[in-house]
Amino acid sequence: MGIADDAVEIRAQGWRTLAAVHGLIEAALEKALQREHGLSVVEFTVLDALSRQDGWHMRMQQLARAAALSSSATTRLVTRLENRNLLTRILCADDRRGIYTELTPAGRALLKKARPLHDEVLRTALDEAAEIPELAPLVHALGSLSPA
Repeated sequence: MGIADDAVEIRAQGWRTLAAVHGLIEAALEKALQREHGLSVVEFTVLDALSRQDGWHMRMQQLARAAALSSSATTRLVTRLENRNLLTRILCADDRRGIYTELTPAGRALLKKARPLHDEVLRTALDEAAEIPELAPLVHALGSLSPA
């Protein structure tokens, strides 16, 4: 195996490690959020992303990027959350083609109730992943990141 092959293998191993950590965390969050609050991880992610916006709204394209979803999947998700009265769509005053998505008071309340569980499950999942030798270096690297 040459140097170029080694570099490819290192990147591939890094990707597999990242996918493994992500899978552990997502499974734990999905189970807990669904059980306690009737939310999927991606639904929580959307509510959380909206809560961090100035004015509490985002364009649908921004929301799709924040949730790592396609435009059509984002539209379906927004419709489900809108039907549950957790968010609403608003036409952009400057651009009639633009649609904003905004949290409703019920969406803010549910997010406020769900956030402590999310944070606790995330911490626990990362602690458990840190005990797995293959995953520990990535978990420690994540812990050393400073907030943006």
